[in-house]
Amino acid sequence: MSLPLGYTGPLSGALLGMVFGYVLENAGFGSGCKLTAQLRFQDWAVFQVMFTAILVASGGLYLLQALGRVDVTHDLFVPSVFLWGSSLGGVLIGVGMAVGGYCPGTSMVALCSGKLDGLVFLLGIMLGTLGFNSAFASIRGWAWKQVGPDSLTLPQLLHLPAWAVWGLLLAVLLAVAYLTRGASRASRQAREA
Repeated sequence: MSLPLGYTGPLSGALLGMVFGYVLENAGFGSGCKLTAQLRFQDWAVFQVMFTAILVASGGLYLLQALGRVDVTHDLFVPSVFLWGSSLGGVLIGVGMAVGGYCPGTSMVALCSGKLDGLVFLLGIMLGTLGFNSAFASIRGWAWKQVGPDSLTLPQLLHLPAWAVWGLLLAVLLAVAYLTRGASRASRQAREA
């Protein structure tokens, strides 16, 4: 199955990337201040937008699966989890996001919006990638040593039906939105002042 509208490969990726970039820019994610405010627990927009994207994508996937248009066992690749490697990668990208104020996608949005710090962050990603690539041979055995759950989706891992997992994710999003509504309002007022 190929989406959207039957296009495949690079054209589909470029189209979806432009739509995603447009949404990120309109949400204010072309500014490094937005992500750092999230990391300081002052502005929850990043969590809410990204978690909503996860819910929409997973909901669409579950719907397509229920309609018989997608077979998870054949149409999707679910990698195994390498616990040590994933932990190291998570820490490194987390530090990079905290220091730079961007993730790889939002740095591209910033660059395309004409912000110089987006370019600096992308250059940092390139240097970090080259550094990691040169060091990977020495950490390969360690990073791949501890294998976690083998190719399991979240519903399989939790032994729950897909609709129940989606409902739990929706409940988390709604709870965070409810609990942080005061913080988001204060952040908006501070920006407008």
